Amino acid sequence: MTHIIQPGNPEAAPAPDTTDIPAAHAPAKAPASSDVPPALKRRVPKYSDLAPLMQFKKPEFSKDARLKRASTIWELRDIAKRRTPQAPFDYTDGAAEEEITLRRARQAFLDIEFRPGILRNVSAIDLSTTILGKPSRLPVGIAPTGFTRMMQSEGEYAGSRAAESAGIPYTLSTMGTASIEDVAAAAPNGRNWFQLYLWTDRDRSLELIERAAKAGNDTLMVTVDTAVAGARLRDVRNGMTIPPALTLKTVLDASYRPAWWFNFLTHEPLTFASLSRYTGTVADLINSMFDPTLTFEDLDWLRDTWKGNLVVKGIQTVEDARRVVDHGADGVVLSNHGGRQLDRAPIPFHLLPEVKEAFTKDHTDAAIMLDTGIMSGADIVAALALGADFTLIGRAYLYGLMAGGRAGVDRALEILEKDMARTMALLGVSSVSGLTPDHVRLLGKH
Repeated sequence: MTHIIQPGNPEAAPAPDTTDIPAAHAPAKAPASSDVPPALKRRVPKYSDLAPLMQFKKPEFSKDARLKRASTIWELRDIAKRRTPQAPFDYTDGAAEEEITLRRARQAFLDIEFRPGILRNVSAIDLSTTILGKPSRLPVGIAPTGFTRMMQSEGEYAGSRAAESAGIPYTLSTMGTASIEDVAAAAPNGRNWFQLYLWTDRDRSLELIERAAKAGNDTLMVTVDTAVAGARLRDVRNGMTIPPALTLKTVLDASYRPAWWFNFLTHEPLTFASLSRYTGTVADLINSMFDPTLTFEDLDWLRDTWKGNLVVKGIQTVEDARRVVDHGADGVVLSNHGGRQLDRAPIPFHLLPEVKEAFTKDHTDAAIMLDTGIMSGADIVAALALGADFTLIGRAYLYGLMAGGRAGVDRALEILEKDMARTMALLGVSSVSGLTPDHVRLLGKH
């Protein structure tokens, strides 16, 4: 029989007939109170139950507390952005043209799949390695970065001392804002490397090489991807100059970043490893000083001149990796200058397996290092698994520097170390030498 329900008259609806509904589909009866387990019976909470949950911590606003709250390099970047004026922050954070290369480099580390092994003893993780004939406590070093005291007043002194404390190499840039001798004095027990841009004035280049050797640097890293300056558009838009100029825009920017400006204005003016003073744009400086006529013959000259380890930074093809080794290089750095030179350049992480295969076929023991895009310890582990002997970080440590000076660099290295140890333990690998290509699978076309 069909029951018609009259609109607006709910009382007209008859009660449903459940006589023919099977017992299995009948509505469940609420359990009697005696059937409810004691732990599920409601009661008025006691103070003794609430007290352990009411442990309010006193807010902490110190630099150490701020850095401790950062659990990733990205979180250090957030702090750095809040504390640093836009022009120096963008100089660090930005890349060339549309910044496609930088985005692709970071995405390359995300487009992988780790392949862990199980039932391995990972109670102790050994992150130490050997690079260019000497031990390093971690498989990562600090890359050369220019104008570092512009990012934060402690600059190269913070970076070199943090590296010394961590037992890893530190690389001073030709465009560093501290002299070769001052960095050596600041970190006398550290492993200091020197990065060289070959100048059009060879006598000045030779002077730098001699100073680096005298100061105890055991490795010379020549950068070869700066024939001309890249189009770093953030710097153009910000009117970036060396040193930063006090314009109306920068004064307004300083109004809510007073600590940076106070430090900048109350310390010694920026000086450089390679020249005493300079005023102008970064691009003008590069184009006026660096030699666009460099060839492999210049590399031969360097090999004859420098008696320590010679590393070539800026390698972006397998062919060039092989050629620089043939011309005497002890190692290569697969790098596109952090995406700051040629946009849409090859991605070092993608190039890595090809270079490793080529060096294996050539029976060369030249070191393969890699930079660009590293933002976590997992990135470093992936690079080591695919064949890198060592890695270098630039932005990752600079974010720490801008976030908190020397303590911020220490925190960045601590984050990366914990990331690496955890990733390796979860992969079932207890030492760097145990990492192999079987632990990583590249997703997509690569």
